[in-house]
Amino acid sequence: MQITSDTLPTLAERLQAERKRQGLSRSQAAAVCNVSPSFIRDAESVPERCSLGKLLLLVQGLGLSLEVNRWPAVVQPENVTAGKIGSANWVPGPPPQEPVP
Repeated sequence: MQITSDTLPTLAERLQAERKRQGLSRSQAAAVCNVSPSFIRDAESVPERCSLGKLLLLVQGLGLSLEVNRWPAVVQPENVTAGKIGSANWVPGPPPQEPVP
C-alpha cells in the first residue's frame, strides 16, 4: 500500500481491522503499542492528525512493518541537494553556525 494523504483513511481501516483480528480492544492495543487509548481512536478515525512516529508505534506494536522504497542504498552528502532523494522530499537546513569566541 502506498501511503499518501489520500490513502490514510485506508491505512486507518486496515490498522483497525488488524487490531480487531488480533482480538485486542483499544485499551489493550494501546498498552501493547505504548500509546494512549485515545491515540488508537484517533489513528483509526483521523490518522492525518497523528504523528508518523506514533503511527509507527501502532504499526510495529501490531506486528506489522512499514517500508520506504526507492531511496538510494547509501546517501552520500555530496549527492544531497535540495529537492528529492529517491521518492522522499528533502530540503537541507541552513549551514551550521560557526561558534562565537
